[in-house]
Amino acid sequence: MPGFFDFTHAIARLPGRSAVHGLRDGSGADPDFETLASEHHVYVEALQAAGIPVDLLLPEEGFPDSVFVEDAALVFGEGAILLRPGAPSRAGEAALLLPVLERHFDLVLTLEEGHADGGDILATPDAVIIGLSHRTDRTGAESLAVLLSRLGKKAVIEQTPASILHFKTGCGMIDEETVLAVPEMAGCGAFNSLRVLVTPKGEEGAANILRVGSRVLIGDHWPKTRDMIERLGIETVALPVAEIAKLDAGLSCMSLRWRARL
Repeated sequence: MPGFFDFTHAIARLPGRSAVHGLRDGSGADPDFETLASEHHVYVEALQAAGIPVDLLLPEEGFPDSVFVEDAALVFGEGAILLRPGAPSRAGEAALLLPVLERHFDLVLTLEEGHADGGDILATPDAVIIGLSHRTDRTGAESLAVLLSRLGKKAVIEQTPASILHFKTGCGMIDEETVLAVPEMAGCGAFNSLRVLVTPKGEEGAANILRVGSRVLIGDHWPKTRDMIERLGIETVALPVAEIAKLDAGLSCMSLRWRARL
């Protein structure tokens, strides 16, 4: 029987050159475009190597952050939801995804009230956790919970620590029973039914892992975290993310992934 992470489809978008001017929390050097594009290419290849066909969309230069497709939509085998990213400059990104979502899904719902970023939404086998953050507000979270119920999904709303941009900046699923979390999020009430592994000191940036099939994709500069995961008998695939990280982004946000219903 297929597992929770055995995805059959993915959507990703090539970065435009404008991506180097994307949003970030604080100041810092712009990423190098050629290196960022290379990191994205390696990422897409890793999804494909895991057996997931990737629908690769063209760049949208007018939307520098549109390469991070996960923030603008939420996908499950049962259907898709167009979200409302909290940053004003990203307001048009959901509409860009509508055509491709309509090709893949019979049911596409739309969040009409409040704001919610996909980076604040963690799907687990038991529930979909929505983290309130700088980009996801209470109105958006509660409206999203109603839409999730239409897809047969239980929603749980949690508060993201103020020091963390997105809920999934600080956590990611290792397997169906285990979540990796930064120390500030280890006590999250929504994790009560899960085993929580805490990122090693100095490797808090490793938390945004991505489980695909039998593998965990992880940034290539987190050796202690990789070792911790591999000790569980799970293969890790180390990917370069140095330039992407300059945009406060990680592995989960660069694709939409789901398992089609038979």
